[in-house]
Amino acid sequence: MINLNQYRHVLTLAEERHFARAAERVHLSQPAFSRSIQAIEAQLGLRLFERQPGDVRPTPAGAFLVERARRLLFEARCLERDLALYLDHQLGDVAFGMGPMPNVTLGPKVVAEVRQAYPQIRMRLEISNWALLLERLQLEEIEFFVAEVRDLPQDAALQVEPLMRQAGRFYVRADHPLGPGEHRLAEVWPYGVGTTRLPAALKAVLGRLGSEDALAQPALECDDPRLLHQIGLSTDTVIATTELAVADLVQQGLLRALHLPELPVVHAEMGIVCLRHRTPSPMALKVIELFQRFALGAQDSGA
Repeated sequence: MINLNQYRHVLTLAEERHFARAAERVHLSQPAFSRSIQAIEAQLGLRLFERQPGDVRPTPAGAFLVERARRLLFEARCLERDLALYLDHQLGDVAFGMGPMPNVTLGPKVVAEVRQAYPQIRMRLEISNWALLLERLQLEEIEFFVAEVRDLPQDAALQVEPLMRQAGRFYVRADHPLGPGEHRLAEVWPYGVGTTRLPAALKAVLGRLGSEDALAQPALECDDPRLLHQIGLSTDTVIATTELAVADLVQQGLLRALHLPELPVVHAEMGIVCLRHRTPSPMALKVIELFQRFALGAQDSGA
């Protein structure tokens, strides 16, 4: 019977494609690691890897076993974690991610609520765009993330739950040269546009309006909406952001939305993303519930 350590050896060799590197990762000598792989192949009566000088590749049988081993080891890690939480009667710590817009709209309220209600738990937050957060999720470094989800790859391993829509507009400082009244998009581009990474769907909308060249290379692109807002307040840069993200600045009369009749209503589609077959920790479930509660409250208030 093949044990979990042997499955781990097969998976590591498939990832490293090199016996010495794989042996180092699992803290074995190369001869001992090679004997482990040979023993597995002998037990199964299958050749799992093609050995070439400097390169090791799974055979079709090996690729089949690697995929099953990956899932088996994943479930084993989840079981170990859940049992530890059960035995300790603890909520456990939590690690999760937030995209740029959730970080400045829902994130502060969620994190403050957690710290107030559960001061004994530890949180680790990853703030980045969805692509980097997806990497962290797949590496199991975070349990879930909240971000724009329209550009996520179609992957059966992912579970995506819609959270909320955040309406997006273009904003300028109160005394911007583009005064009140209607404007055309062609008037906007010369001032430069600052934005977070735009979803492909929004780029397509702007492309149909003849604006794809300007948005393909925005004047300022970053994953920190607060920085974008500060640049909008201190320069003539036009900021593309969500209504919820700048609600306070608009209410204070510091930023104002541009009236662009040719631009259709656009939204950021926020969702909660986790691995489909991983059971969230008790604390992760509570944090997710907070995101859902605050998202619902923001929608009900019309913010």
